[in-house]
Amino acid sequence: MGATTNGSSAQPFKFLIYGRTGWIGGLLGKLCEAQNIEYVYGSGRLQNRASVEEDIAAVRPTHVFNAAGVTGRPNVDWCESHKVETIRTNVVGTLTLADVCREKGLVLINYATGCIFEYDAEHPLGSGIGFKEEDKPNFIGSFYSKTKAMVEDLLNNYENVCTLRVRMPISSDLSNPRNFITKITRYEKVVDIPNSMTILDELLPISIEMAKRNLTGIYNFTNPGVVSHNEILEMYREYIDPNFTWKNFTLEEQAKVIVAPRSNNELDATKLKNEFPELLPIKDSLIQYVFKPNRKTPAA
Repeated sequence: MGATTNGSSAQPFKFLIYGRTGWIGGLLGKLCEAQNIEYVYGSGRLQNRASVEEDIAAVRPTHVFNAAGVTGRPNVDWCESHKVETIRTNVVGTLTLADVCREKGLVLINYATGCIFEYDAEHPLGSGIGFKEEDKPNFIGSFYSKTKAMVEDLLNNYENVCTLRVRMPISSDLSNPRNFITKITRYEKVVDIPNSMTILDELLPISIEMAKRNLTGIYNFTNPGVVSHNEILEMYREYIDPNFTWKNFTLEEQAKVIVAPRSNNELDATKLKNEFPELLPIKDSLIQYVFKPNRKTPAA
């Protein structure tokens, strides 16, 4: 395996990124430009092994990033009625890419999901006890989460893969419809449950550093701690729109308007924090990276 030696100081970094049209994939390209890292977007279909091999042969990357995947439009309910398409990309495609990368001695940074857990008796809501990297997924309420849990388990056998469990991603771009904040400000009603979340402005640069360090294995890729829907909307009202109002409803009421149940959990970010001690707690990160740069209300 050459996975531990690629990207060494003897050669400059060159990233092959899958997911050009996606949110995270687009942001990764911008970050590479800002850091003067050479990068190329993959053109091959992940489930087509030959096309992935052609990309790698043409690009000759030091590292590969997978930000491609099916989350469904407008949401994961789409996956419930498009199961084969979901499997093709989220399972077959991801495994094919991991396997080709392993053959070529390349580390693969794989943006996965933490929506494969839900609060339970050992990890009760509000306890501060989060799910760790080695915990087995306990949430398969949606087909999307089911495929993601399956592929995470299989990828764990690939020593060249770094699996990043992203949750409810947030960025400073409040106009982006994929942004969790944008989503909940547009909902007619929201539940109010504390969750682990991922502030992309802080964490995506960390994922690039993880590639440079050739880190592999599973990481809970969230800011430490939890934040609830209402706490975020209160910040939104404080920093963005003082006239903003919202209505809550219960999980039982939510269940009537969605096809598949949604995951709610706290992930333990200790492993990531130990590697990157500067990592901010979720509420601090929200203020520093999202709300302060977007402030529309007068500063107190």
